[in-house]
Amino acid sequence: MISSEQAARVLVLVMAAGFSRRFGTADKRHAIMADGRTLLATTLAQLRSTVSTASYQVAVVIRPEDDATVLGIPADLPVLHAPSAAQGLGASIADAVRAVQADPKLSDVDSLAIMLGDMPGIQTDTFSNLISAGCRSQIVRPRYQGMPGHPVLFGRDFWPSLIHLNGDEGARTVIRENSDSLLYIDLEDSGVIADIDTPEQLVQQ
Repeated sequence: MISSEQAARVLVLVMAAGFSRRFGTADKRHAIMADGRTLLATTLAQLRSTVSTASYQVAVVIRPEDDATVLGIPADLPVLHAPSAAQGLGASIADAVRAVQADPKLSDVDSLAIMLGDMPGIQTDTFSNLISAGCRSQIVRPRYQGMPGHPVLFGRDFWPSLIHLNGDEGARTVIRENSDSLLYIDLEDSGVIADIDTPEQLVQQ
């Protein structure tokens, strides 16, 4: 359960339960960036640099066997567990949404922002722009030069669809089936499309 005296309007779920098979045998979440921090820790630091408790809060989604400290997750940051992580991103999202729905402290949350844990280059202003557009009846997605990116905000009306996700396709099906409720926000931020899938991409950061 996420401890919070007053639930923020938007909850950012940082998805960090995947197995990153394209990264090779190493655990991508432990990959070291140029500044000495892990990839996941760098993503979290960038996200939290604009956190306003009046607008959104952050939780990290990891596997049940993970050690949050080893992953570089700050002690004050809540974690949710994804028992079905081996089945893919979609299954992890479903696990996380079920956990959120079961937490009475989060009953006032309007939107869930699905954020990937391997995207450390998103600009701080991007989060604010996306969060301000979130509402219960809309899906909000950033777009850079015509290319859709992350994080994607899902209003509470779409959570029943998210809990049925499975496999590794993420939430694309939910977005596709609700295109009339999809709002794109065009941003000059290439970070929204720049996730790190290979060691070579890590070196380029």
